[in-house]
Amino acid sequence: MTLASYFHDFDSIVLRISGDWAIRWYGLSYVAGFIIAWMVLYQLARRGKIMIPADRVSDALMWLVFATLAGGRLGYCIFYEPYLLTSFTSAAPFWGVLAINKGGMASHFAMIGCVLAAWRISRGWKEQTETGETVVIGRCSVAHVLDGLAITAPFGLLLGRIANFVNGELLGKIVSPPGTPGPAWSVQFPQELLGWKGLAARDLLPPGSTDVLMRESLSHTPALTVDQQLALNKLVVSAMQTLGPTASWTDALRWILERPGAYREQLIPLLSSRHPSQLYQAAAEGLVLGAVAWVCWLLYRGRAGVTASVWLVVYGVLRIVTELWRLPDAQFGDAGRIIGLSRGQWFSVGMVVLGLVFLVYCLRARQAGGSDLKPAEGGR
Repeated sequence: MTLASYFHDFDSIVLRISGDWAIRWYGLSYVAGFIIAWMVLYQLARRGKIMIPADRVSDALMWLVFATLAGGRLGYCIFYEPYLLTSFTSAAPFWGVLAINKGGMASHFAMIGCVLAAWRISRGWKEQTETGETVVIGRCSVAHVLDGLAITAPFGLLLGRIANFVNGELLGKIVSPPGTPGPAWSVQFPQELLGWKGLAARDLLPPGSTDVLMRESLSHTPALTVDQQLALNKLVVSAMQTLGPTASWTDALRWILERPGAYREQLIPLLSSRHPSQLYQAAAEGLVLGAVAWVCWLLYRGRAGVTASVWLVVYGVLRIVTELWRLPDAQFGDAGRIIGLSRGQWFSVGMVVLGLVFLVYCLRARQAGGSDLKPAEGGR
């Protein structure tokens, strides 16, 4: 009997290259998001709606790609898994920070990278005229560039959250424990079993004893009954026998979870039913935020920075609200919540405050006179 309305059996890998290196849906979501951003910015530039020259949109996007990925990755390593900063190996990519094939991006810090990219883009590009004179084209304020990025970012956020769902990561809170029916809108994620470890070295146990399980203390893996633990262990041990004598218990579990559809009937009774929080955030950060950003840009395009300010406030509020149904990061657990808010929610609070301050500044700057749709002095 299906215990939840949907059993998550998506494969996060599109094409495996070698080992952990593969083309994944998450990576493709970044590529698609940047392509959409280029298309939107290019069309706006052609129509004279933004100050970036149409023939320089590709250059601007390269700065945006680099800064976004660098900011998101470094932010994740520093604030979520700092051990990666000092993790070096003899195999490529040699440094833990560069091991993006194993995942790990912090969206709040990717946005800091976007701000740095916007500053560089706002400086414009030097070109020589036919007379040999050097001029700067596309120079404008950082606020103007941020407005353009604000209306393109929701496309990437939408795709990224959908990819989170496909990966079975950033899990939502449990609504029904393993073995009990879940509501129609809930989802069962086999990836939650990664928090379990087994003692597969049967020669270390007394003769005739059954393999036992132990759970990581900081994981979000739900508790299983003794019968459920034995069923999981039996399933994993059978996979170990299939993989060969060198396979560990954890290797076999990962092998099963990479093929959930083949083990559907055995896994369903062992899984909890959860909020699909990734889809909540996809709708909030992609659809709701996108609609607000575009309406704001159409109404206040002549007031540089207003759209970006509103974007920060709305994004922060939506993240705070949607993370009420999302579990805190596994490495922090409930202890990572300060006054009931997760680390991501506190970063979002900071975004709301920053957005409000920036909004007041932009409105006052507008009242002081001047339109940011004109090139800055010395540029065109």
